Amino acid sequence: MTEVLFYHLEHQPLERALPSLVERALARGWRAVVQAGSEERVEALDTLLWTYADESFLPHGTRRDGNAAEQPVFLTTEEVNPNGATVRFLVDGAEISEHAGYERIVYMFDGHDAGAVARARAQWKAAKAAGCEVAYWQQSPEGRWEKKA
Repeated sequence: MTEVLFYHLEHQPLERALPSLVERALARGWRAVVQAGSEERVEALDTLLWTYADESFLPHGTRRDGNAAEQPVFLTTEEVNPNGATVRFLVDGAEISEHAGYERIVYMFDGHDAGAVARARAQWKAAKAAGCEVAYWQQSPEGRWEKKA
């Protein structure tokens, strides 16, 4: 059964929160797909994952890099899984029509954007209706994740 997690960004932007969650996925030996809402966001995330910390980076690629099957993290705007990922991150309102095939799907949404919150609620209902196990994580002022549901 696919586990669907909702991460409610309130005190830190996606650019601070996403790299640490992707690092955790890779530490578990998982491959990941990060699906964004636009090509511009894919470009920004591509740069971010190389430069987010002075002491490390996250190995990843996009369609233009080629060798998608070899990328531990693949960035896209499409519902593809060319690297055999077991975890999928959905950001900027990106959606996926099928939950099967993933151990974990992670929706990350901006708590200061009413439209993003409404989309997350709809995605929660759809995931529950599909029989997925769902969990809701909210960001503390220190940037830690607290499980709320």
